[in-house]
Amino acid sequence: MMMKKIKGMGKILGICMSVLLASLTTAHGARIKDIADFDGVRDNQLIGYGLVVGLAKTGDNVKNGFTRETLTNMLSRQGLSMRDKDIKANNVASVMVTASMPPFAKIGTKIDVVVSSIGDATSLQGGTLLMTPLKGSDGEIYAVAQGAIALGGYTAGTGNTTTVRNHPSVGRIASGAFVEKELHYALDTKRTTTIQLQQPDFTTAKKMAEAIKASVPGIEVNQRDGRSVTVTIGPDSNMVDILSRIENLNVSVDAPAVVVMNEKTGTVVMGENVRISTVAVSHGNLNIQIREEYEVSQPSPFAPAPSPYGGTSQKSVTTLPGGQTVVTTTTTISTGEEKNQLMVVPKGVTIQDMVRGLNAIGVTPRDLITILQTIKAAGALQADLKMI
Repeated sequence: MMMKKIKGMGKILGICMSVLLASLTTAHGARIKDIADFDGVRDNQLIGYGLVVGLAKTGDNVKNGFTRETLTNMLSRQGLSMRDKDIKANNVASVMVTASMPPFAKIGTKIDVVVSSIGDATSLQGGTLLMTPLKGSDGEIYAVAQGAIALGGYTAGTGNTTTVRNHPSVGRIASGAFVEKELHYALDTKRTTTIQLQQPDFTTAKKMAEAIKASVPGIEVNQRDGRSVTVTIGPDSNMVDILSRIENLNVSVDAPAVVVMNEKTGTVVMGENVRISTVAVSHGNLNIQIREEYEVSQPSPFAPAPSPYGGTSQKSVTTLPGGQTVVTTTTTISTGEEKNQLMVVPKGVTIQDMVRGLNAIGVTPRDLITILQTIKAAGALQADLKMI
């Protein structure tokens, strides 16, 4: 009985280890829905022109032309004839309204919109967007937006004393537009579709095709290039069901070696596959400081003024009070350079080894950008450098 229990426990432990190893192997992969797009399934951009009202004297100057014309047309549609009238209003702003219509959006679906001023309005705070049709690239109206605008900032103050936070001329309306026209996707009648990687890579595309073949039987899978994989289903299969099974498959993503650098913020991001050869690095900052000091020589109130014929006019002492003020400049130039030694950064097998070697130099992120560019020029950095 004891041996049977031990064997039973061994089987249970073996099953548990298998499940654990399986979870570990799949944990490093990414779902196909997160790294690829399905053919025809995407967002659609919408845009419209409208008016924002209810501003507290922060709107457009109606003399700019388009705001005046828009306001006149809007009032005319409401039964008010304002043609050739002197309109004065600073609580109205002309705006462009943009939105993204998600795939499979039905009539009545609510979507978010972004409202941006195109005139000289200083703030959209407290404004309300009037009914604005949103059109697609084909000129058709797909949604209508309206509602109160929420800003991520504000502006306050009068005259030359003004406090501004974030960007008050751009606002957002959550669920501010209703879809009025649908886009039709004939997925139930399609027999062939294409899955496109968001970041093209031959290795990842091959792994994705192999994962689809192994997990979804009865379909034909072909890798077209480094981005696209074509899936063809049989007459008895449903494309929606097949895609729901495909999008949840895990694929190991193989990314190129890239180093992204932003010199404006001093940000450096390295990919997992970045490698560096053994290289000697010495980096020292050269500081040059130029300082100017101004010295003012102010004579006494009754000092003699200079004579126009040279020398000093004694007559001016009694009749012309004050003398001449002289400003002299003293310039001091100093230089200094860090005394850093030449250090060897060993060949890195992993990203941790490379970061450890670069940190040993003890430089700032901005200096690191210069060092990486120099190492790349020396041919010791096996990665692509990208500046943003």
